[in-house]
Amino acid sequence: MTLAKEAKKNKKEDYPNTLFGIPINRMGPILALLGTLLYAQTVSFEYTQDDAIVINDNMFTKEGVKGIAGLFKYDTFYGYFKDQTKTRLVSGGRYRPLTPAMFAIEYEIAGNNPWLSHFISALFYGLLCWILFGFLRQLLTPRLSSTTALQVALFSALIFALHPIHTEAVANIKGRDEIIAAMGAIGGLWLMLKSINHPKPMLLRSLAGLVFLLGLLAKENIITMLAVAPLTLWWYGKDTSVKWLSNLWPIVAASVLFILIRGSVTGFSAGEPPKELMNNPFLKVENGTYVPFSVGEKTATIVYTMGKYVQLLVFPYPLTHDYYPRHIDIQTWSKPMVILSLLVWLGLLYAVIRGWKSRSWWAYGILFYVCTMSITSNIVFPIGTNMSERFAFLPSIGFALIAGYAISLAINSANRKAALGISLAILIAFGGWTLIRSRVWKDNSTLFTTDIKTSQRSAKLLNAVGGDLVTRAEDEKDPVVKKEMLTEAQIYLKEALEIHPNYKLSYLLLGNASFHLGDLDQAITYFRHVLKMDPNYSEGKRNLGVALRDQGKIYGEKNHNLSGAIALLQEAVQYLPNDYETYQLLGVAHGQAGDTQKAIEYFRKEIELAPKNATAHYNLGIALSQAGDTAGANASFETAKALDPNLPQFKNR
Repeated sequence: MTLAKEAKKNKKEDYPNTLFGIPINRMGPILALLGTLLYAQTVSFEYTQDDAIVINDNMFTKEGVKGIAGLFKYDTFYGYFKDQTKTRLVSGGRYRPLTPAMFAIEYEIAGNNPWLSHFISALFYGLLCWILFGFLRQLLTPRLSSTTALQVALFSALIFALHPIHTEAVANIKGRDEIIAAMGAIGGLWLMLKSINHPKPMLLRSLAGLVFLLGLLAKENIITMLAVAPLTLWWYGKDTSVKWLSNLWPIVAASVLFILIRGSVTGFSAGEPPKELMNNPFLKVENGTYVPFSVGEKTATIVYTMGKYVQLLVFPYPLTHDYYPRHIDIQTWSKPMVILSLLVWLGLLYAVIRGWKSRSWWAYGILFYVCTMSITSNIVFPIGTNMSERFAFLPSIGFALIAGYAISLAINSANRKAALGISLAILIAFGGWTLIRSRVWKDNSTLFTTDIKTSQRSAKLLNAVGGDLVTRAEDEKDPVVKKEMLTEAQIYLKEALEIHPNYKLSYLLLGNASFHLGDLDQAITYFRHVLKMDPNYSEGKRNLGVALRDQGKIYGEKNHNLSGAIALLQEAVQYLPNDYETYQLLGVAHGQAGDTQKAIEYFRKEIELAPKNATAHYNLGIALSQAGDTAGANASFETAKALDPNLPQFKNR
């Protein structure tokens, strides 16, 4: 529709006081309340997924307010890994200190309890819906009639508020970075537009820059507003003359400042693409080695995922939190869905070209979507996964605008009642599906066991389901149920390895499952394989040490194989240098083998690590006695008795 036709059809009218019987000044608060209540049930939910990285396993966040300085000083991953070398597991690193700082304050107040953080996330989501309504109303009013602009803004905000694809960003606390970043992006654009005809434009523009900077500190992806902001000015109003510099400088200045701050923390280089499949989905196995996709495979896979996003926005089913390899399989240009996706995007390109001159709202919505999705599209650099529903959070505003505009045109057509009925049915369906889908985020077990039905070929989720079963099996009292859980876990973990043969964590978890099933030989084999892949993997070292220690104990106590026990225990102590129990077993084994001096040496090492362990002092006394050191033996016995007079050995003496 051209501007001339649009202006003729939507002749300027007196500004309305109500729309659909709702007072204008209540629409924003109602949207905010709707968005908040839609996720009110999450207040009872636990931490899930990546919450551990930024909250309950982050050393800075757990310090509360005192840890905020560290959150701003280091890469976002540092507080979790506590190792600078691991902060570049994904290209470019991550610097998103604002929301972790919020989590630190919430941790200070509520401790290791997620209810407050869930509540605040729902509250901010509702506030974002209000801000979006205000922005769209400001954007649309100069070129549409007041009533039509309100209709489009209201329906667009409703679609955004109710859309099920947003459940990951709101129900998962870590997803608050998406909400705060979107608030910064849309709030900055709104203030930019309001400043154009404001008597004090500098104040609003300065506020726009500040709001935008806060959004960037929440998540870097809103840097794409550098493209959206000029488009917004071009589409705003009927006057095509725009004072570009005066309106855009706050957003540009905020972006430059953020880039400088971020670069000083993470560096200015994105670095080489990771060589690990879980951090770079564009790898495949050839001759037992991971190699990059061919150009055709990579481009086809990206085009396919771009089509998948469009499908989920139009028809949000099925949803999953996991799109890791190979939930999204390797695509080629011979596959029909890749061709269909390409045709969809060519159609969108045609709509933009056709609507550019007339500045149609269809074209603006598409361009908003494309610009904001560009940074997570994997075109520029691999972002660590093929796709994710949270990546569609900000881009979905473009879709919501297109859908809201379409609904407004439909309900003002000859088929008003039918269009309104269908539109309401869609909104109700979206809201209902959001309520159902958000419940999946109750806890990790619920999330994993639900989404594995959709993401059956995701190595990461197969590993997560297996790992969750192993963790829950550790606390299971019924031995039959425990064995069933561990056996099922092994099935999932082996399926993960079929997809990702070098999946270190799956081997570790298989070792843990074998350990709890009592198959120590198999556990040791798995743990050795883990360390073969990563010799410095601390958890692999510890678990191998424990398995070797326990197997050594069995060799000595049950199999009476002292030489085998000593060999296993001596290897175990290399991985468990501070484990007093390993030294105790070594002392006992050497004592039984007749090597009294070695026994004394190990018992003394045990006492260094556990000076209040009465048994250690008693065992040392026995060894000293065998060595002929009666005084030393008596002193050790006295110490043991002082520490624990009820020690069984004393009752038998």
